[in-house]
Amino acid sequence: MKKYCLNLTVSSSKQLNERYVLLKLTHERPLPDMMPGQFVEVKVDGSPHTYLRRPISINFFDRENNELWLLIAIVGEGTKQLSLLQTGDLLNCVFPLGRGFTLPSAPQERILLVGGGVGVAPLLYLGHVIRQSGGMPTFLLGARSATAILERELFEQTGRLYLTTEDGTAGERGFVTQHSILAKERFHRIVTCGPTPMMKAVARYAKAEGICCEVSLENMMACGIGACLCCVEKTVKGHVCVCTEGPVFNSNDLLWQL
Repeated sequence: MKKYCLNLTVSSSKQLNERYVLLKLTHERPLPDMMPGQFVEVKVDGSPHTYLRRPISINFFDRENNELWLLIAIVGEGTKQLSLLQTGDLLNCVFPLGRGFTLPSAPQERILLVGGGVGVAPLLYLGHVIRQSGGMPTFLLGARSATAILERELFEQTGRLYLTTEDGTAGERGFVTQHSILAKERFHRIVTCGPTPMMKAVARYAKAEGICCEVSLENMMACGIGACLCCVEKTVKGHVCVCTEGPVFNSNDLLWQL
């Protein structure tokens, strides 16, 4: 897939809570096609100590409004600077990068999308594509509390939404792998993105149940094209760059301690 380096214009910036900001970006020309699970490398201006681009998952691609959505987690100086962008500002982006999720082979395929934290970001666009193809995605999202659940209404509009929170303020109390939906329903495939311990737990569940599982890794990525070797991961095929061979992998291909 062809890659582009474009100055995108911020069409809106919305503070979702104290830690997350949703940026919507547009361009004077139609944006290129993007696949769920791919990511963007963004250049951070105005931050003297941020030398490298930051990898951000594609949260959503709105073809109708020609907008690319990025969900920004404020974790350091670079992402703090991104959160300060205002409508009309320019953001230099290299995209679309990486290999995304496997799309459903048929509308009847039952796919469970499991996310936690900012890892919910790529699942919204994947769920939208599944819905557009005639399927019905099932989302299982985990958070510390109800206030930490991101884009809840959008997920509810896209598919069936189930929640877990550590404090029990929304959905079922506990972790995603403890949710009762896993005992009630059988899924053909599971995709997951979020904290590594959560993804490992989901992968263990999938392996025990004989269900194909795809995980989206969030290794540090500086270049996005396999040149810097920052994001190397050990797999059954040897060492690979997550930015080019992933970020989405079959969980059985990773040398995790399952």
